Amino acid sequence: MRKLLGEIIFHVFSNTIALYAASSLVVGFTFSGDFIAMLTAAAILTAINLLVKPILKLFFGPLILLTFGLFSIVINALTLGILDFFSSPLTIQGYIPLLYGTLIVTAVNLAIALSGRWIYKE
Repeated sequence: MRKLLGEIIFHVFSNTIALYAASSLVVGFTFSGDFIAMLTAAAILTAINLLVKPILKLFFGPLILLTFGLFSIVINALTLGILDFFSSPLTIQGYIPLLYGTLIVTAVNLAIALSGRWIYKE
């Protein structure tokens, strides 16, 4: 139970950094809130990734296989779109900022996850 809670906290931290990076680098991907609002949005994104994303991957599994995994970018964009719908400080203005924001959030989360596994090898 403690390991699961630690992983959730790690994902919230990772999503906070990823959302900050996307809002800083992508025009049209804006976050108008303080640090607490950013943490709240990251917690909502973590909940979406833990609860909704597996269902989307199960539903769109054949498309993921047919595109050799590239359809996962669309699923990640859907999760950010859901976050945009539920989080008022986050505003994504169009599909291009959504795509760029998705790529940045995915890259930052991947880099943080890989560095965390490298540092804390079991």
